[in-house]
Amino acid sequence: MNSFAPALIADDIGKRYGKNWVLRQASLTLQPGQVLALLGENGAGKSTFVKILSGAVAPDSGSVMIHGQPIQHSRPDLARKAGLAIVYQELSICLDLSVQDNILLGRERAHWGRLDRRQQTSLVTDVLGRLGHADIHPDTPLAALSIGQRQVVEIARALVDDARVLVLDEPTSSLAAADVAKLFETIQRLSAQGIAVIYISHFLEEVKKVCDSYLVLRDGEVAGQGDLAGASEREIVELMVGRSVDDLFPKIDHSPGEPWLTLRDVAGALLPRSVSITVRRGEIFGLAGLVGAGRTETLRLIAGLDRCTQGTIIADGQPLVGNTGDRIGRGIAMVSEDRKHEGLAQIMSISDNIVMSHLAPYARGGWLRQGKRREAVTRMMKNLQVKASSPDAAVATLSGGNQQKVAIARVLHQDAQCLLFDEPTRGVDVGTKAEIYRLMGTAAAEGRAVVFVSSYFRELLELCDTIAVMARGKIVATKPAKKWTEHELLLAAMGTSESA
Repeated sequence: MNSFAPALIADDIGKRYGKNWVLRQASLTLQPGQVLALLGENGAGKSTFVKILSGAVAPDSGSVMIHGQPIQHSRPDLARKAGLAIVYQELSICLDLSVQDNILLGRERAHWGRLDRRQQTSLVTDVLGRLGHADIHPDTPLAALSIGQRQVVEIARALVDDARVLVLDEPTSSLAAADVAKLFETIQRLSAQGIAVIYISHFLEEVKKVCDSYLVLRDGEVAGQGDLAGASEREIVELMVGRSVDDLFPKIDHSPGEPWLTLRDVAGALLPRSVSITVRRGEIFGLAGLVGAGRTETLRLIAGLDRCTQGTIIADGQPLVGNTGDRIGRGIAMVSEDRKHEGLAQIMSISDNIVMSHLAPYARGGWLRQGKRREAVTRMMKNLQVKASSPDAAVATLSGGNQQKVAIARVLHQDAQCLLFDEPTRGVDVGTKAEIYRLMGTAAAEGRAVVFVSSYFRELLELCDTIAVMARGKIVATKPAKKWTEHELLLAAMGTSESA
């Protein structure tokens, strides 16, 4: 930080929807080169605050200035011209366009009325290189990239302009460890150049590594702020949740029993190439690996979302065949890592999303018993602490963490015997993470088989009974969780033989 004029000033920001205030008297001053962590639980007001800073949402009170320039309400173009760039948690990308066209969409370079492809390619190549991803070709269609690579493209789109204030909303939620390290290096370079960064993350370990200060929102108000150097993780968490948090990784006693799910030399069209694992009743089985290792693809084969090209899957002693509906009938349920496009029907209600895969308890004579369904959904929302106006609210209106709770409620409602969790804590706050961990432990204690994919090695080590590591589509090592370390997991995920 330095003595220059503030990069951004948000003064006394307030916003309400109807009678409910989602932000009240929220103020922030950001200096050039400052890297500030904006923290808070899902629903605390972080996303609304950021949308107001960017000009996308008009506040009901207060003002925003970027490098001394007032930002007119509902004018995101002025915020962008003033030097604010933002990467939202949910990616805003066009899968049918190329990497280059996505990065320069709305800011194309033209000469005499024609696109200057040479200049555009040079700009895109440069920004991808700055992010440490020169391997992504500008002409590659977005649909051909992994979710982690798409996230990189989204960040590159924010950086291609001459941004002086960069807002990153959960930028590492889909990135592998190596990509996270490259992103941190980029943030440090940008900070050294005087670019201010607002970094939103639920990973406090990340925040400690990359940020120099913090501001915590709770229930729409500033609960605390200061330098990170003098703040402990416990203090920050307590500011976020408004109470003491004794155990971020709750331990639920459970004992693995007989095998329930077995994969023998299973492969898909591209990934995985060959996977053999056994998951027991009452076991939390972790799948570690880097982005593109084949973890998600393995879960999709088990769930029947993709076709198995070789090998055998055994569920509860019988071969697993048929489509996704057949798998649900056999007791398998999956929470997708991509809740926006796959995990939830965004325009449908919370009630519809929770019960759609298991309507039998509410059907009578071809009719749906709405009262009984509403009663069950209300009970699940209370148990999982889903914050919403009513069970009839559209899922699209919920925060990311509350959407994730609805996705988990759906699989629990199915009363499945095998739960497949693909990055279930992606983009959710620490309080919600603890609840998801508790739900997984409870499911194992009830004798269910749990398969848990995560790029966050610490949670795998804390929660799992067994951890298998995938690299290049294959299982490279499987051990009891207590015999792994984070360093060994990373080496194995990178395909280094000394970890096995």
